[in-house]
Amino acid sequence: MACPYATTFNGAEHDDKAVPLSTEVGKIYGEYLMLEKILSAQCMLSEVDNRPVHDEHLFIITHQAYELWFKQIIFELDSIREMLNSEVIEETKTLEILKRLNRVVMIFKLLVDQVPILETMTPLDFMDFRNYLAPASGFQSLQFRLIENKLGVKSEHRVKYNQKYSEAFGNNSESVNAIIRSETEPSLLELIEKWLERTPGLEENGFNFWHKFQVSVDKFLAQQEKSAMSEPVEIARNYRLMDIEKRREVYRSIFDPAVHEALVSRGDRRFSHKALQGAIMITFYRDEPRFSQPHQLLTLLMDIDSLITKWRYNHVIMVQRMIGSQQLGTGGSSGYQYLRSTLSDRYKVFLDLFNLSTFLIPREAIPPLDASMRKELIN
Repeated sequence: MACPYATTFNGAEHDDKAVPLSTEVGKIYGEYLMLEKILSAQCMLSEVDNRPVHDEHLFIITHQAYELWFKQIIFELDSIREMLNSEVIEETKTLEILKRLNRVVMIFKLLVDQVPILETMTPLDFMDFRNYLAPASGFQSLQFRLIENKLGVKSEHRVKYNQKYSEAFGNNSESVNAIIRSETEPSLLELIEKWLERTPGLEENGFNFWHKFQVSVDKFLAQQEKSAMSEPVEIARNYRLMDIEKRREVYRSIFDPAVHEALVSRGDRRFSHKALQGAIMITFYRDEPRFSQPHQLLTLLMDIDSLITKWRYNHVIMVQRMIGSQQLGTGGSSGYQYLRSTLSDRYKVFLDLFNLSTFLIPREAIPPLDASMRKELIN
């Protein structure tokens, strides 16, 4: 089938009008899904140049599929952010948020599993049509950039090349404006942070979990120190005492607000001090009915971060396999070197959730909920 958009790449006019949906009842399958438009959108430039390369079709289909799923992820994230942007979130909304977050997780799992399909193409196959891609680059995926921003990836955490929107989108002011809007609107990270800050039990004039947690940590470390002192072998005793002191410093990093803020400024933490307290409390009391759904929510957020990292990693390996580690990528990036730099923790939005296990204490040391707190959780 001839490509109806062949002249697009030469700057000529092209038919970009969508097939309209009428108000008639009973649209047939193809018309409802606008398949004529979708299935005619695979424009092989090698074919236009009378040098058809078989695997270019796979390359186009795979990336178009990615963009369709990106659109669905954005649709879900926007609805989740809207529901979270409230002082009070009803239980029915929490269930809907969990459902939609789980859907996003499932989509990302699919995207991770899609990479091996593209890897059925060999490096020589890719070389046959790679020149047609210039100056196109995956960095120019507006939707993926929007996903990152809507999740909460901050511009200061990006590697240098990844900050050049003007170069990536050229003179497309609409794309640049969409990027700017996504950076100024409340991100999922910011909304989750505010939600965590409202965790019941953090109030100093109430259950005051944070104070009780500090007392429990001090008691736990004191017991560990006492046990270490009874160690008969000096080398083993000193090792255990040194390990306890290191743990004390780790806990100091969350109990001392100044230390926490310094870590946030350095990019090693994301949440506010109070939001971190809420996340820790939810983790400790996740078996309580009131904290079960919040804990599921935090788990899904980590799943999203994990799957994006896996997708990035698979992409990095595929790029290295296709073009090596020294060549420049399409679009002027450093290719493999640039992509590898995106695997660091700086791109993890919910980094603090991954690090919560650092601050765990044994179950028997967790402060028990008192009667007033249990009553509050029921109401």
